Amino acid sequence: MADALCRTTTALREGLACDEERIRRWERGEVLWPHPPYRKALEELTGRTVEELGFVPKSKQKERQRLLMGRVVPADAMKAEAELFDTMELARMAEISDVGPGTLEAIEEAVDLLCRAYPSADAALLRDRTKRRLKYVLDLLKGRLTLHQHRELLVQAGWLAALLGCLHYDLGQREQAEAARQAAYQMGKQTGHGELMGWAYEMSSWFALVEGRYEEVIHAAQRGQDLAGSTSATVQLTLKEAQGYARLGPSHQQEARQALERGATILGRLATPSRPEHHFVFDHSKWIFYASTIYTWLDDNDRAEEHAREIITRHSRDDGASDAPMRTADARINLGMIHARRGDLDAAVQEGLSAFDYDRQNYDLAARGEDLADILGERFPTEPLTAQFHELLIAARDALRRNRPESLG
Repeated sequence: MADALCRTTTALREGLACDEERIRRWERGEVLWPHPPYRKALEELTGRTVEELGFVPKSKQKERQRLLMGRVVPADAMKAEAELFDTMELARMAEISDVGPGTLEAIEEAVDLLCRAYPSADAALLRDRTKRRLKYVLDLLKGRLTLHQHRELLVQAGWLAALLGCLHYDLGQREQAEAARQAAYQMGKQTGHGELMGWAYEMSSWFALVEGRYEEVIHAAQRGQDLAGSTSATVQLTLKEAQGYARLGPSHQQEARQALERGATILGRLATPSRPEHHFVFDHSKWIFYASTIYTWLDDNDRAEEHAREIITRHSRDDGASDAPMRTADARINLGMIHARRGDLDAAVQEGLSAFDYDRQNYDLAARGEDLADILGERFPTEPLTAQFHELLIAARDALRRNRPESLG
């Protein structure tokens, strides 16, 4: 189909480049609404409108997002978790054993709510809440338990430890993040929970990526894949492997693209998640997010731009805010890098500044900001806008060192 599209009158006139990978991206739904020249070429080739072919115009994308992706995390997720926790305590008093079935079920639901709050909740508040819940579960583990109850509580403690590690790292608290990561791994190992162990390796791979240890990114990602089975963790670990290869430079471009495609294949075998906002659930939107950054690092600007704009569109709320601010901020950094490569300093800096406008920010964003700052410094070293962005980045770093994420903006 790619060759046939390239031979259409529209494609020849516009100089369009289309290959089988672009066709696959359309088929997988990575691009909801192609650029105008491609829409014309598709209609010319097929004799059908692009909407009849399954593409979705921007005016209808929000409704499609609600239908396909499920609900986003409720604004009162933290409140809902607190109310659930209070109710659970009352119910536990009425149970004969220290931990009855109602308590186990409520703890699992509470952990689920906290993990779903991660994309948009204040990191420091969520960290403190998660730390308290982890202590509560660990205290329960000291009581009278059956083997089943002990294992189930240990698994939930493992998820809380993993979430806590992510939050510590978001706040620039590296040692605490590693301690929590190791705890999550040990709990996964004790219970034989391959997915939990896989996520612990994913965290190790993530830390290495942010810190510039790219060979270790790949090593940790591959070790995690050996443990995680057919789960969301395996998809994210495969994408981490792709990121590591992409960071190693042009000589590893093929490995990066192969890992990216392998991740898409694994994701295609998994059931569509009912709660995609859960931090430890991988969905199609997250794949697009990863692909945007990987293509940016591979200097594949057109594909990177398509995916970045798709992420921003998917997560935009009616009030202009984002229901996944960290993903959206990362996508804006990617767009800034692309604009800089194309020589548009104003647009590059505007995207970079916009990335730091969101309330939910983290250590990873400051590291990604360095990517954009490096390109601006290389291409526009004496421009005031370059200096402006560099000063913002310094302020962000300083705020993280003081563990004050609220002052990043």
